[in-house]
Amino acid sequence: MTNERNKKILLELVKQPENSRCADCGAPEPDWASYKIGVFVCLNCSGIHRSLSSRVKSIRLDFWEDDLVEFMKSTGNANARAVYEKAVPPYYYRPLENDCNVLRDQWIRAKYQRMEFNGVTKYPPLAYTTGFHEGILWKKGKENMQFQKRKFVLSEREFTLSYYNKEDESKGPKAVIAIKDLNATFQPQKISHPHGLQITYQDENKTRNLYVYHESAEEIVIWYNSIRAARYAYLKTAYPTGSDEDLVPMITRNYLKEGYMEKTGPLQKESFRKRWFILDSQNRKLLYFKDQLDAEELGVIFIGTESNGYSVRECVPKHTRGNKWKCGIMVETPERQFVFMCEQEREQKQWLNALRKVLSRPMSPQDYTAQAHIRHKK
Repeated sequence: MTNERNKKILLELVKQPENSRCADCGAPEPDWASYKIGVFVCLNCSGIHRSLSSRVKSIRLDFWEDDLVEFMKSTGNANARAVYEKAVPPYYYRPLENDCNVLRDQWIRAKYQRMEFNGVTKYPPLAYTTGFHEGILWKKGKENMQFQKRKFVLSEREFTLSYYNKEDESKGPKAVIAIKDLNATFQPQKISHPHGLQITYQDENKTRNLYVYHESAEEIVIWYNSIRAARYAYLKTAYPTGSDEDLVPMITRNYLKEGYMEKTGPLQKESFRKRWFILDSQNRKLLYFKDQLDAEELGVIFIGTESNGYSVRECVPKHTRGNKWKCGIMVETPERQFVFMCEQEREQKQWLNALRKVLSRPMSPQDYTAQAHIRHKK
């Protein structure tokens, strides 16, 4: 009877607004709890807590002693957050339930194991708070699949990320990348490494990608948050009156949709060719590449609004020379029509929904500038 009573108390606690989502990733209806820390967590995050030797139990399946239930009642997610997330920098990425494991793992370790956000001054200072970071990352070659060690240097003062082709720095950096147009997003499946990071930037009117990783989970997340810190500093300079509510979503972003589609040419009579597409909703760009790990785009399509002459719909192409897939999409811009083919109806619907989501968002002054720039480039 005691356990049934305790289980009932726990199920009532987890219904409270502050406990109704996982303390670490925000997943709804957490079924587990760390009774060492006093937080309610989801199944995935409970596994990370267990790896830290943090004591976890299932709310529904395990036996709960009275003193543990009292501890959960007196603590809970809100009180724990006030201690362990007291001083999280605004640019530090707080992972969500669908983010990759390395982000959730390092967020939990940073909070509860390394106590990085408890408000106590750290010495030496945390690497991502210093405005400068350098080290070795494994970088994919531009023309091949081979990863090689390269030195990277991030400077918040200069708003640049540089890398060197050889460890000898006397010849200078291979590339100096402006933080202004840089994005970083974890891509473990695409890069075939659990710590794989894609860095995207603008270079001579082209979108370019770097694919990197580090064997240390902690180090690659330090790189990610160091880049975010530099981006945040840049945005505070570029938009001095902008609030954190406005600026933080602009620091880095995951892409709305990625995947292969077949594409034909402007006459819609050319052979269909398989291409890798990335929909960057923040910049309203549909980019396409020859393959998913290509360093440079083949082209870009701006996605405006319906009131500006843009639309997207299902289609059956008149000519299907060379294509193998049957589920068509037509993207219409003021300049031309683009026809794409998806392998499956499910993919077709996902692309249509993603493109319509961008179409439905009003264009900002920056969007009109980007639209004019892409038109001029063509």
